[in-house]
Amino acid sequence: MLRRTAAGDRRAFDELYRRTSPWLLVRLRRRCADDDLVADVVQETYLAVWRAAGSFAGPVARGSAVGWLWTIAAHRLIDAFRRRARQGRLPPVPLAAATAPAAEDEALAGRVGQDLEQALLELPAELREVLRATALDGLTVRETALLLGVPEGTVKSRARRARAALRTALS
Repeated sequence: MLRRTAAGDRRAFDELYRRTSPWLLVRLRRRCADDDLVADVVQETYLAVWRAAGSFAGPVARGSAVGWLWTIAAHRLIDAFRRRARQGRLPPVPLAAATAPAAEDEALAGRVGQDLEQALLELPAELREVLRATALDGLTVRETALLLGVPEGTVKSRARRARAALRTALS
């Protein structure tokens, strides 16, 4: 679909939007409770996809299209947070994201067993966030650092701590 979108095929773009926008909305709403801001980020994301589809669909493209789409959306959300921070108006963070395990955590845990589920649920939220971004979303350390607003070294140390905690819990 991205190759066809890069060639200007509006139907392919519409189909890409139809298939991916519900998922993207859920992911963004887990990170921001401001529906207007989320809607703006989704619009900016798909505009960027329309304009830059050729850069992904080329012969040197790496990774999945959904990962590329999520990276664009995450960067747009970070930019929106930064704009609001400069204006002194930070968007609200969903309370459920801070207190309850993520749907991704539950789905992943359900696939690989109850022991892992319990180990994931016992991880501190900041360690789960790093695992979610790197393992489930497929983001790089740099992209995860930007998304979470922490230094790259912090992402690496949290990932190491999360792996160690899971290893201990599962042994």
